[in-house]
Amino acid sequence: MRIYLYILVMAGVSYAIRALPLTVFRKPIKSRFIQSFLFYVPYVTLAVMTFPAILDATQSPISGALALVVGLAAAWFGADLFKTAVVCCAVVFVLEFFVV
Repeated sequence: MRIYLYILVMAGVSYAIRALPLTVFRKPIKSRFIQSFLFYVPYVTLAVMTFPAILDATQSPISGALALVVGLAAAWFGADLFKTAVVCCAVVFVLEFFVV
């Protein structure tokens, strides 16, 4: 019986998260701070979900951390997503096969 209560509460929270902004904010948001905050929310959420997975997906957290650093450097110097992913995979492969 408690499971139905849990499902009902989860449904209510999910609905409220989607419905409240539509009913509360009827006018366009003019604050530059709030607009910039809302602009970066998806990127921060993705980073928060991805970062722990980078360190846990490999056999050694050291190889994951080094691949993260190399991937950040590759992206900083203009490598596209495919090249960055290939470089990160190569770093993990080399470190786990030969070093760790």
